[in-house]
Amino acid sequence: MKSPPSIRAVKLPDARRPGRRHSRIAVLTIVLLAIVVPTFADPGPPVIPVGFDAYRQWARWPYQRIGMRTYMRSTYDRRGGNEGADASHFLYQLADDFNVTLDVEGPGILTFARFNHWHGSPWHFVVDGTDHVIQETSTADPTHPKPDSIFLPPRLFPEPLAWTWATTRGADLLAVPIPFQKSFRIAYSRTHYGTGYYIYQQFVAGIPLSQPIRTWVGTSSPPRDVLDLINRSGSDLAPKSGAAEGKKLGVMETGGDDLTLTKNETRLLQTIRPRGPAMLRSLEFSCPRDEAVSFGKARLRVTWDHRRYPSIEAPLALFFGAGTLYNRDNREYLVKAFPVYIRFRADRVTLGCNFPMPFFQSAKIELLGNGSGALSGIRWRARWQPFHDPRAQIGYFHATYRDHGVPVPGHDLTLLDTRKAEGGGDWSGSLVGTSFIFSDRANLSTLEGDPRFFFDDSQTPQVQGTGTEEWAGGGDYWGGQNMTLPFFGHPVGARDAKSAKNDEDKIESAYRFLLADLMPFGKNAIIRLEHGGVDQSTEHYQTVTYWYGIPSASLVKTDTLQIGEAASESAHHYLSPSASPPYEIRSRYEWGPDTLDGKTIYPAQTDRGRTMTGDSEFTLRLTPKNLGVMLRRKLDYSYANQRAEIWVSDPKPGYPPVWKFAGVWYLAGSNTCVYSNPRGELGAAQHVVESSNRRFRDDDFLIPRSLTEGRSTIRVRVRFTPVRRPLFPGYQVGELAWSEIRYDAYCFVMPGVHPTPR
Repeated sequence: MKSPPSIRAVKLPDARRPGRRHSRIAVLTIVLLAIVVPTFADPGPPVIPVGFDAYRQWARWPYQRIGMRTYMRSTYDRRGGNEGADASHFLYQLADDFNVTLDVEGPGILTFARFNHWHGSPWHFVVDGTDHVIQETSTADPTHPKPDSIFLPPRLFPEPLAWTWATTRGADLLAVPIPFQKSFRIAYSRTHYGTGYYIYQQFVAGIPLSQPIRTWVGTSSPPRDVLDLINRSGSDLAPKSGAAEGKKLGVMETGGDDLTLTKNETRLLQTIRPRGPAMLRSLEFSCPRDEAVSFGKARLRVTWDHRRYPSIEAPLALFFGAGTLYNRDNREYLVKAFPVYIRFRADRVTLGCNFPMPFFQSAKIELLGNGSGALSGIRWRARWQPFHDPRAQIGYFHATYRDHGVPVPGHDLTLLDTRKAEGGGDWSGSLVGTSFIFSDRANLSTLEGDPRFFFDDSQTPQVQGTGTEEWAGGGDYWGGQNMTLPFFGHPVGARDAKSAKNDEDKIESAYRFLLADLMPFGKNAIIRLEHGGVDQSTEHYQTVTYWYGIPSASLVKTDTLQIGEAASESAHHYLSPSASPPYEIRSRYEWGPDTLDGKTIYPAQTDRGRTMTGDSEFTLRLTPKNLGVMLRRKLDYSYANQRAEIWVSDPKPGYPPVWKFAGVWYLAGSNTCVYSNPRGELGAAQHVVESSNRRFRDDDFLIPRSLTEGRSTIRVRVRFTPVRRPLFPGYQVGELAWSEIRYDAYCFVMPGVHPTPR
């Protein structure tokens, strides 16, 4: 029997012969090279901090999350409008008091959930089949809400990882990580104004995680060290240069005092040139209090490693989390967030940033004048420390600013498109936040606009929200009030134009930062925000999008199988005895409104596909140096609750396939949902069936690393396992089938490192 082709005999010198000392040295050298050289050539993917470790290891914010995917689902209006303010659209109802909004199979972690006030409570969190009932103190009598509401049970959901509407001015927020191994489901007991969105993560099996995913059992309080860390928001969190920890880490500091800046000046503060790779851990500015508003309009510019484009260039106020530095209420903190803060003292205002910012050669820090007047008394400080991890594991920090001017009716605002950012091309990294002005006229109605984020060529938004203030941790426009929390805030802006004290007070802004719930991408990211409920607002938006990225892909498309095309099916050895004949579909993806003011915004598209009710098999090409595979399917979403077992084999000519189980691919719901939004708080559940004209959908499945690494091809078997569940009890179950329009194979890889600035 022949040895596998990857193994070959190597004749080593015989240590018993003359010259054995040199032979032993040669053997030792070979062994050392075998160990050391791959370490430098291929560092492998970095360990991903998960669960509470994502908070503890916040200094690893810049590291690549290769093999991790983040999704955000919500109760949005499936037809692209703003029905019920995007509330109460349920995947299905198991009972009148069990209305399902999220249903996921496979291992993962719920990292965040947001509800509008107490609406929907008690909520059911079904973790690996065990139902955990979560509510808040206003649940008992929702017509008389408790002004000091908290989550119940309180020890499981304490601040600062959970907040109710009493603090947020309109939303109940849960940021306690809830891991699951097999499945996770959220259901509402009541449906009046049942608005929510939920962020969860899934991982390629075999990717290194900081801790294993174990089922949440709802018995332990969040760790004290994590709560203490987040409670330090609004302060300088990084190691200090003079402290023992800072000395141990080699922390260095620089800065300047009492600087001036003319209105059109570009002032180089410093180009930091350490002896090796370094990470900027703290960046702080301050100015006299009476110059705060003018100082907030100046710009910060930072360029890493002599790159052709700056990665940070944004107005100071917006970069540090506020649309203006006007402090109407004389608060100590305008922004008291985890990564940034704005603090007012008796005579000065301090703006601090805790985002870790890695670089390898230099960090060029500049200030640009505000264009209207001179500034004086400026102080600044920066601290950095060496780091030693491989370059391919790290992303540069970016803060991409956009002044959107007059929005285009019917089209979302594009806050970031990495395909065009800083020279364009592929980028691998993570979205970690947004800071944005949504009105300069104290108009809050534009907040009906939904966030829609697209990652790695997906035509379906992997992030679909229910509104702008919901994204920033509020509800019902925050009741017109201001608030600032570690990861959410509406720091500035009057209740309305009439109550504004001046024009600066009319500037409305918000922020949202992502840490445990950050959103990785391996090829590209398109971050969009609807302006108004149907993209009709004319408010003046300005946005800063925070992200980490390296200009190289960690997700590479290696093959496409187009179902219904004979040549493609033949090339991929497609086999499906139960498949239907190819049929034509004319439909849309789930984007914004189809029409606005009689004008078509998103015309229908045509494609072809099949359905099957048994098995289908096909072969896909991979790159052998993969770290796992993301299999993406374009499908017809008119078929409900599509579920299949996925099996993978190594197609060896002349050998029968050895199938190995890869997991369950499940997509809950369909383009038909049930809408239940009774008038009263305790109104009976409704059963209004609504179907959208958006049948096209892209959906992903992660194939374990052990089944793909080192292989140039795999054979995939999809075994349909129907879910016979009515939309609500008594509703007729429709045709069940697995839809196939297209399969794309994306391989996770280590990104390359470009020595030339881009």
